[in-house]
Amino acid sequence: MSKTIFTPAAPAPIGPYTQAQAVGNTLYCSGQIGLDPATGELVAGGIVEQTQQVLKNLQAVLEAAGVGPEAVVKTTCLLADIADFPAFNDLYATVFSTPARSTFAVKSLPKAALVEVEVIAAL
Repeated sequence: MSKTIFTPAAPAPIGPYTQAQAVGNTLYCSGQIGLDPATGELVAGGIVEQTQQVLKNLQAVLEAAGVGPEAVVKTTCLLADIADFPAFNDLYATVFSTPARSTFAVKSLPKAALVEVEVIAAL
């Protein structure tokens, strides 16, 4: 049995998915892009501003599930330009220090975002 996790502190889904699903002792968080939860629009700026918003969004979803970043066991990170990796990585490291991680450069992301991150956490 799964439980849908939703918080207004993170952007509402822009498609047929949920912010996260708790299944047993595992939380599966959908990918977050740099959307401002209040407007549903990408935050102004570049990779730094979008990464900061992505991390805020993920932390809000984790908090709604009753855990914090320390519970994250796996992240999948998508970048529109691998040249943004150093700036992204510096900010990522302020929130996550020990999860397993995959990082990929992709052709494009929803709403022309520069970064998307999804996480799996232990509950």
